[in-house]
Amino acid sequence: MQILAPLISWYAQKRKRQIDFFKSEPIKVQQDVFSQLIKTARNTHWGKQHHYNTILQAGVKEFQKRVAIQDYESLKPYIERSMQGEKHVLWTGETKWFAKSSGTTGDKSKFIPVTKEALQSCHYQGGKDLMAIYLSQNPNSKMFSGKSMSLGGSHEITKFNKNAHSGDLSAILMQNLPAWARYLRTPELSIALMSEWEEKLDRMAETTIKEDVISIAGVPSWTLVLIKHILKKTGKTNLMEVWENLELFVHGGVSFLPYREEYKRLINSKSMNYIETYNASEGFFGMQDELNADDMLLMLDYGVFYEFVPLEDLGKDNHTALLLDDVEVGKNYAVIISTNGGLWRYTIGDTVKFTSKYPFKIKISGRTKHFINAFGEELMIDNAEKALKEACAQTQAVIKEYTAAPIFMSQNSKGGHEWLVEFSKMPTNLELFTEILDKMLKTLNSDYEAKRYKDISLTKPKLQIAKTGLFYRWLKQKGKLGGQNKVPRLSNTRKYMDELVRLNEN
Repeated sequence: MQILAPLISWYAQKRKRQIDFFKSEPIKVQQDVFSQLIKTARNTHWGKQHHYNTILQAGVKEFQKRVAIQDYESLKPYIERSMQGEKHVLWTGETKWFAKSSGTTGDKSKFIPVTKEALQSCHYQGGKDLMAIYLSQNPNSKMFSGKSMSLGGSHEITKFNKNAHSGDLSAILMQNLPAWARYLRTPELSIALMSEWEEKLDRMAETTIKEDVISIAGVPSWTLVLIKHILKKTGKTNLMEVWENLELFVHGGVSFLPYREEYKRLINSKSMNYIETYNASEGFFGMQDELNADDMLLMLDYGVFYEFVPLEDLGKDNHTALLLDDVEVGKNYAVIISTNGGLWRYTIGDTVKFTSKYPFKIKISGRTKHFINAFGEELMIDNAEKALKEACAQTQAVIKEYTAAPIFMSQNSKGGHEWLVEFSKMPTNLELFTEILDKMLKTLNSDYEAKRYKDISLTKPKLQIAKTGLFYRWLKQKGKLGGQNKVPRLSNTRKYMDELVRLNEN
């Protein structure tokens, strides 16, 4: 399929000019996106209910007054009507695909509408742009001489409407790929969309080891499970011995930091490249546009209109939703989106920090509900993972999975944090690991440092070692293996921690 290379090269040059334009004119581009969204949706049920026909002239400020910030529960009645086959509810026409998402491992599933516009001009556009950017920086790439392996989920017909399907976003994207794109990927759909995770793992390994895999795409945690399964099956220690032309891993869904060293160990190649994407069920939002960068370019012309609420204001009656021009570098914001998937002022649950303006680049800093703030310490995921990375570096440890939760104060004890960590390589010194973790958290987070001062509110972290395979067994018990299911890194309650500790003791 090297015949595609000239076409891709032409597209990359054309698209680069468009990306350069939204880098230089982000406010204008976002205003155009806003106008197109309102214009398209003005005759939907939602659009009529909120008088979109007059918002177009009134502008964004009026839109913010009329439409409150939404969460899944507030949009759920409208989404369910769409799932039952009703047209023109949140977006024009009929919506036939719904991405099933539970965020982490909660029992309750969300069904995010994926319209044909969202598929084509958001999710697939992101995939095309990623390849265009990568090839422009790697002109000697062999990307189209072999196959791309992607580890997806599954989908099934919903019970609401025989024409409506639900499943993991990855499965929806695979199912709707054009024929030429299917030719470039492995394994075949019948295997890729299997719902039974452990059988699929084995079938994927058997099939893909016979192919010339050039690139891999997936969630780091589950892809690592597959890689180890392949190495065990082939008797190899380096994935390059299985696929000698492997050159790229496109990852997203969870932070790559805890997994980076293990990937480098199992893919021992200086020519291997890693690209992070910010691709959620709700939309494709960002990607690394420079190799070895630690931030992502916010993609502004994918039919997604962005607002940002300072994390400390989220949920307050007098909160301020900021547009791009008003954000500050280095501050935590909850992301609010309006999209061509029919989500309106929807809080996706992620927090980001801007690393630059003009161009607007971001890092995912955490989740609005997945942090620890039991004692006013406001511990975010980015703090945790940077601290863990340093603790690993200084004690030669490698982390497989982890979670943390508060230890609540009692009559006779102060509060603290409990860390349950599954290591694939144990630290040389567990006590030193904990000390470095604590020290780095103090360095990274002034609120944590204040609460730890002389153990006033928080005592030293309590480190628990998880048995091998603990998190895997926990997810399996919940029927959450594979796909986009994630271990909750930080929790403000002990729900997950108590379940895991009990399982770890058995």
